[in-house]
Amino acid sequence: MSSIDTSAPQNTDIAAALADLLFAPELDLGIAVERHFAPDYRQRTDGSWADRAEFTAHIAHLRTVLAGGSVEVHEELTNGSLYADRHTVRATKKDGSAVHMEVYLFAEFAPDGRFRRIEETTLMLSGSEADRDLGSAR
Repeated sequence: MSSIDTSAPQNTDIAAALADLLFAPELDLGIAVERHFAPDYRQRTDGSWADRAEFTAHIAHLRTVLAGGSVEVHEELTNGSLYADRHTVRATKKDGSAVHMEVYLFAEFAPDGRFRRIEETTLMLSGSEADRDLGSAR
């Protein structure tokens, strides 16, 4: 007799997604995006909307700029298909400069546990004026 897995899919989270997207350059970008983001994914960062293709272009750009970094989640809440968190990203750019951003994020999961929608506001804590739009740069 075979068993059927009736458990709910495990949801992704922002720390895992950003680790794969930004801080694991050996991981193919397409695989990282597919792992954490549904096909109909949309994101609004600081008021500007991007679809999944535009988001992927944004991450591809960041991979050319960032040398490494980390994500620290301060608060995180999941309620059914809804997700919210406050996290900080500390990144070192390839030119040696550093950027530290705080992010307030609200999201919705697709039924398979991947992000379907993220809406976020970023606050630059340290970095150059040119880094202020790093959260949506392409």
